[in-house]
Amino acid sequence: MTMATGLADAPLEVKARRFGFLRQAWTHRSDYLYVLPAIVVMLIVIAYPIYYTVELSFFNTPPSLQLRDKEFVGIDNYALILRSDVFWRVTANTFIWTLFSTVFAFILGLGSALALNHEFFGRGILRAILIIPWVISAVAASYIWKWIYHSDFGLVGAVLVGLGLAERPPNLIDSVGTVLPSLIVVNVWREFPFAMIMLTAGLQTVPDQLLRAAKVDGANAWQRFWHVTFPHLQGVSTVTILLLAVSNFNSFIIPWIMTGGGPSNASHIWITHIYELAFGRQRWGIASAYSVLLFLILMTLGYFYVRALSGSEKKERVV
Repeated sequence: MTMATGLADAPLEVKARRFGFLRQAWTHRSDYLYVLPAIVVMLIVIAYPIYYTVELSFFNTPPSLQLRDKEFVGIDNYALILRSDVFWRVTANTFIWTLFSTVFAFILGLGSALALNHEFFGRGILRAILIIPWVISAVAASYIWKWIYHSDFGLVGAVLVGLGLAERPPNLIDSVGTVLPSLIVVNVWREFPFAMIMLTAGLQTVPDQLLRAAKVDGANAWQRFWHVTFPHLQGVSTVTILLLAVSNFNSFIIPWIMTGGGPSNASHIWITHIYELAFGRQRWGIASAYSVLLFLILMTLGYFYVRALSGSEKKERVV
């Protein structure tokens, strides 16, 4: 009898919660007026462009982008993308770019943070010097490195020839085989200070008492790092890696300014390829389909980022 009553009352409880939420929203309706301007701005700046991009991805649009002239093609744009050899090459470039940029920027940032975590003469000056790549404009950095890599007047080629390691300056960003690694070097150089700053902040949470106790127990430097320091960096490390991955996946300035996606699409990643399709070839439907796929991937990364933040907050509450 009790079980029957519980099953019968369950929908009523759900309705009560639903109407309770609506009643609370109506009771506090005046409070929503304060955030209404922000909501309107978000709908105009974020929601409508997303909707319009998704809509365009199902149409074949003319260069003029006249709504009355666009032709509905359904999922043909997505099918065309998946059948394209360029798509898979650009996708491979994107994942190679994102993976190696993220991993090496994190490793270099972690090493720098560990080195700067100790007191020594000139630490403040060295810390300021290491932050310069992150502070400098990405556009300026791209042009500087473009000249550094220049096959005729570049610093890298001059050093290699001067040391006898090469007979002539290499074409680092003009060669299909070396262009992507060369761009990854530039990207790592510019991003590792961000990882260094994040991990330096995380190192401040490591208790000195545990490090001293581990040292007294005979643990060497690697054992103290692996068993004491690194566990306290797991939360900030996860957040840093996800932020770097999202930033690299959506990176545009360095590959576009330095190579424009060339040579032969060897340095094209998703975001630069989308830009070229939309504003170079005026293929708005294909570019929108690419953008939708990129949006879904970034939303997935964003989901894991929020999960990582929530997990870190829960651990802090427990501690």
